[in-house]
Amino acid sequence: METLLDKHWHQIESDEVCKLLSVQPDKGLDDFEIDRRQKNFGANVITGKKGKTDLERFLLQFHQPLVYILIVAGIVTGFLGEWVDSGVIMAVVLVNAVVGYIQESKAVKALDSLSASMGTEAMVLRSGQKIRIPAAEIVPGDIVLLRSGDKVPADLRIVSGKELRIDESTLTGESLPVAKNEQAVNRETVLAERKGMAFAGTLVSYGQGKGVVVSIGNKTEIGRISGMIDSADELDTPLTKKITRFSHMLLIAIMVLAGASFVLGLMRSEPISEIFMAAVALAVGAIPEGLPAAVTIILALGVSRMAERKAIIRKLPAVETLGGTTVICSDKTGTLTENQMTVQEIRSGGHSYIVSGTGYSSEGSVTPADGSQGDNKALDECLRAGLLCNDAKIYMKDGRPMVEGDPTEGALIVSAEKYGFKHQQEHEAFKRVDELPFESEWQYMSTLHELEEGRIAYVKGAVEKVLGCCKEMMLPSGEVVELDRDTIIAAQHEMASKGLRVLAFARKKVRANEQLIRADACMGMEFVGLQGMIDPPREEAKAAIAACQNAGVRVKMITGDHALTAEAIGLRLGLRAPGCDIGKDCPVMTGREIAELSDKELTEKVSDIPVFARVSPEQKLRLVMAMQKNGDVCAMTGDGVNDAPALKQADIGVAMGITGTEVAKEAADMVLTDDNFATIQAAVEEGRGVFANLVKFIAWTLPTNAGEGLVILTAILFGATLPILPVQILWINMTTAACLGMMLAFEPKEPGIMDRDPRDPDRPILDKTILRRIGIVSLLLLVCAFGLFKWELINGATVEKARTMAVNVFVVLEAFYLFNSRSFKRSPFELGFTTNKWILGGFTTMMVLQLIFTYAPFMNTLFSSAPINLLDWIKILACGLAVYFIVEFDKKRTSSDI
Repeated sequence: METLLDKHWHQIESDEVCKLLSVQPDKGLDDFEIDRRQKNFGANVITGKKGKTDLERFLLQFHQPLVYILIVAGIVTGFLGEWVDSGVIMAVVLVNAVVGYIQESKAVKALDSLSASMGTEAMVLRSGQKIRIPAAEIVPGDIVLLRSGDKVPADLRIVSGKELRIDESTLTGESLPVAKNEQAVNRETVLAERKGMAFAGTLVSYGQGKGVVVSIGNKTEIGRISGMIDSADELDTPLTKKITRFSHMLLIAIMVLAGASFVLGLMRSEPISEIFMAAVALAVGAIPEGLPAAVTIILALGVSRMAERKAIIRKLPAVETLGGTTVICSDKTGTLTENQMTVQEIRSGGHSYIVSGTGYSSEGSVTPADGSQGDNKALDECLRAGLLCNDAKIYMKDGRPMVEGDPTEGALIVSAEKYGFKHQQEHEAFKRVDELPFESEWQYMSTLHELEEGRIAYVKGAVEKVLGCCKEMMLPSGEVVELDRDTIIAAQHEMASKGLRVLAFARKKVRANEQLIRADACMGMEFVGLQGMIDPPREEAKAAIAACQNAGVRVKMITGDHALTAEAIGLRLGLRAPGCDIGKDCPVMTGREIAELSDKELTEKVSDIPVFARVSPEQKLRLVMAMQKNGDVCAMTGDGVNDAPALKQADIGVAMGITGTEVAKEAADMVLTDDNFATIQAAVEEGRGVFANLVKFIAWTLPTNAGEGLVILTAILFGATLPILPVQILWINMTTAACLGMMLAFEPKEPGIMDRDPRDPDRPILDKTILRRIGIVSLLLLVCAFGLFKWELINGATVEKARTMAVNVFVVLEAFYLFNSRSFKRSPFELGFTTNKWILGGFTTMMVLQLIFTYAPFMNTLFSSAPINLLDWIKILACGLAVYFIVEFDKKRTSSDI
């Protein structure tokens, strides 16, 4: 039976399925057979691959090159007996590890959420008896009874159903409940159109039915998605890739320089202890101790700013990844659209009407689109029919109008209220006395209402079906004339071409005691109009898409909805193919077309298609992988179980906080608390700002390390006394990073940050222009620090005072260079000195610390420093000003290159 369970059940007739599974649909399995199948197939639960233990996840936080450098620094300083400094460095390492561990501990729980989604109960038929059992105990061949509100416990082949409709949005992306029946479909039919199947984890929204279990656990569609989540690659973010590459280069450079200095000392026959101390000083000087902490803090501040803009970051590096995004793949329903069906156009009595407003709020109006004036009784009856032939209700939740029942019917209530009808008053005036519910076989719903002068029946349904019931149509005056079928069909096609879902409405007066009978209920009707509705695009999403496209970030819509609807929404949102005008051309590729393409063909075509419709979970994953093969940094949004594999595969997965499933949230890197695409655009902007500040910090901190290394290396080459000691180097690196460099994390975003193209993912963190500037500042630090050190010694100063001069040169020059580093193009005067008050605070704090370092006796003892006079400070400040003006001159000369 294992092989049997791999069949394409949707293409097999339901009675044949029951025979293959050896079960009678009116009796179910007996106890002996259930026991046997439970032993053969196991429990109906989803199992995933074994994850890392807590200890493994914690230890892996140390498996980073920059952390290796920090650990080396801690060991070296400990070896030197500087236990306080060693403890500080090790504390930084530990804090980084703890923060990373906490973030990762929250990140990979998708499989638990999947299992929980099946942890429910189900009503089954066993040995002829109805019993309720835990879903985990279900076996292939079980007969499951479904009714409104039930969660489907396993994949079922529908055996029978009565008005059965199932919400499959979390699995397929289909925005409306899907009508189910027992009919078989072709093998190639996409998941969203398999009417004879009910899938595990979906929700019965209406009606009742019976199905036979054909797949359980990992064999279900939701189980296959679990496998795809497992198989999705854990990608490094662009930032982590660049930091890793940069750290490797830095580590190699430090080891080579330290080794070279040691060899040089040996060649000169200098004492081993002095050679070793010089090599250690060189290594300590070149290590950027503050960089890992700064990266974490800058990212954490980005997380905080994004939270204020309704984007919750679950993994720190995702902050920067957003800034480097080159393509955003977005779900349609709820993200780009309101997720609230809205009537937008009405055709009635030969006239056309526009309905303003969106969603389930009654704010809006019904106004003529063709300039017609006067009353229109046909329009009255069209809207009344939609209001009365209706089982939905509008209610308030958390201050927002919500619909209870079919979203389509909710939209009809709202359009009637916008016209001026009152829901309760109309139902009291037209008391319902009979009804024929919607059935997929008949494609219409009919209700009968009591009036003083008799009874009236209203019908709503598919256009073709309702027109088949009518021979006459109502004019605005109320006069009834012969039906103009061709004109109505043409109007329907025109509305449908805009992506509208079109329903037709009719009425007829009946005798006082007459009841509705299906056989003749839809006969002799008077056609009163058409209403076209759609889940409308969010206005803010349209603006956000325009901003993204202006910033060089391509936006693609991936949805489970029909191609025509997807194309219409895409055009309204301004999505476009490369080289096409907005609102004129929006090519759509369907899931069926994707299935026919090889991976290579899909990779070649994916960049030119802005909209993908009727897409399955596997195809979403293929699309993301195809874009990544093209070198794109891909952000993927989604809310359903079907989105989870693609969310995990994407460079950054973005889940919906309101409508999103737990599976989607756990697979994502970021969660939107307002389910709004505009928030993604805001997050991209914040991400670009975060990366810019990271680059500024790196470009600011490296000259200190390079300068320290050059000073030590120069002293070694000339056999001179070391101008700065390892412990003094640690003082410089740790205090300047904390008091000066970290202030760059608070630097506001520069104007025009969203007018730039996305960064090339392969571009290094630091380009040639910035590297040259780092080199210039490093050489200036060397000249000033080494020059003043030697000048003081020549003029009879003690070594302690000369070294204090060198240390203060490094700190003061870094402080002045900090103002240069606020922008690679603009001067501090253009930016304004008060736009980042943290810089001024950090500068003041650093100067106070340097005064303590220079004059406090206990600091003189700890760090071998000595007091200096006013003239010495003037020399140091002159060096700082010289560096500031040289860098500003270089900035003006090279700003166009950055």
